Amino acid sequence: MLLPPLTDVVALLGIDLVLCAAGLRLLSGRNRVIRWAKWAVIAFFILLWVPFGSAQLPLLAYVRGVSSDLSTTLVALACLGLGRRLFGLPAMARREGMVLSVALAVAAVVLYPTALGWGDWDAYRSGWGSFGMLGILLLLSLACWLAGLRLLPALVGLALLAWVAGWMESGNLWDYLMDPWLAIWAVIHCMKAGARSVLHRYSLRAPAARPAPP
Repeated sequence: MLLPPLTDVVALLGIDLVLCAAGLRLLSGRNRVIRWAKWAVIAFFILLWVPFGSAQLPLLAYVRGVSSDLSTTLVALACLGLGRRLFGLPAMARREGMVLSVALAVAAVVLYPTALGWGDWDAYRSGWGSFGMLGILLLLSLACWLAGLRLLPALVGLALLAWVAGWMESGNLWDYLMDPWLAIWAVIHCMKAGARSVLHRYSLRAPAARPAPP
């Protein structure tokens, strides 16, 4: 029996973890995780590996055909979410999450339009080992570390480690750092944060209600 390539196993495992993290979040209450939800997610994790169809491929392989390979960053964030809900690990700080989502949203605005041919420069090409991109990642990680932020440098370091080890089929660093699903999440998160900030400022500037006459 031939074993599947390591890149395929890593890709399917990453998709499974992300789906389980999303499912557990949907099944969880606001402040705690229901016990049966944990067992349901474990069963779901195993079920996705069961061969299915005439090709006898696991269900994850069909999902992969739609979602493509997920980035190391998204899989790591899914693992953090699973760890928090299953084992009580501390939640990601709001400041950490905001900095990460802003960095990802800016990268998405730069990467995807240029990769689609908008302009003369293609940012995706820099992911093949450009010293400029590596230098930007180093400076960004160093700035976050000095500011007391640990999540973004850790995710960048993990993506670089996976890229050097060749854990994914792609040899482009961008595919390890982010994917379209993560970019969509980051943009939506930034938009929601911006809307909350605007509403908060508006509520502070709104005149106080006048007291009713006696």
